[in-house]
Amino acid sequence: MFIRPRNTNIHIHVQGPQDGPPVLLLHSLGTNHHVWDPQAEVLARRFRVIRPDMRGHGLSEAPPGPYGMEDLADDAFAVLDALGVGRCFVGGVSIGGMIAQTMALKAPHRVGGLVLVDTSMATAVPAMWRERAGQVRASGIAPFADAITARWVTQGFAGSPEMQGLRTMLHQTAAEGFAGCAEALATADLSARVGDIAVPSLVIVGDQDQSTPVAAAQALCAALKGTLVVLPDAAHIPNLEQPARLADTMLRFLSAQSS
Repeated sequence: MFIRPRNTNIHIHVQGPQDGPPVLLLHSLGTNHHVWDPQAEVLARRFRVIRPDMRGHGLSEAPPGPYGMEDLADDAFAVLDALGVGRCFVGGVSIGGMIAQTMALKAPHRVGGLVLVDTSMATAVPAMWRERAGQVRASGIAPFADAITARWVTQGFAGSPEMQGLRTMLHQTAAEGFAGCAEALATADLSARVGDIAVPSLVIVGDQDQSTPVAAAQALCAALKGTLVVLPDAAHIPNLEQPARLADTMLRFLSAQSS
């Protein structure tokens, strides 16, 4: 289905029982809702799984950037409003995890718990994201695809069909959508406020993630007073590299919180 908040068409995929506890899953920069396919298949046996395509990604439109993290959070709230969902669990990988944190800070009454995958409180090198946004606007995504995807999975997984699928998602992302979201990353710093989030939180990180390494996940988990799980043999986007381990970890946490 599609909704059109603030003149931007947003694509949404929903599966699972209508009366199941709702779970909103937010994808990473340069992918789309399909990055969550393995986990959604498992969660949808019990939960109502809601997966939007971020603006400029998948089938969602790309309004002119730059975007801010609050813009992306407002898009997510608009999705929930359109579906009649007041309060839900929110999961996010990479930028999706930062959007999830922003949602919990902006409207804590609407977030029942967080699942934060390979994400952080703030971007380590903001200037790099501003530079990448300019490069993508000028030349498109293709010249930078190898550099972008190099950190997504471990070296041993780089030749897999799943990795080719991730590359396809990246190449199908609108340049303006990628650039605008990169600028949101460049300006996001939630570190002074994350400690105000009081909902149950699960922080998951791949043991070989170079973009948001284990130390960043540990700091985020400490600020949230949450639970940390380190996935072995995984990098920045473990959804397709360690699908079963990630799905099982999420299911155990969400089931415990919704029982």
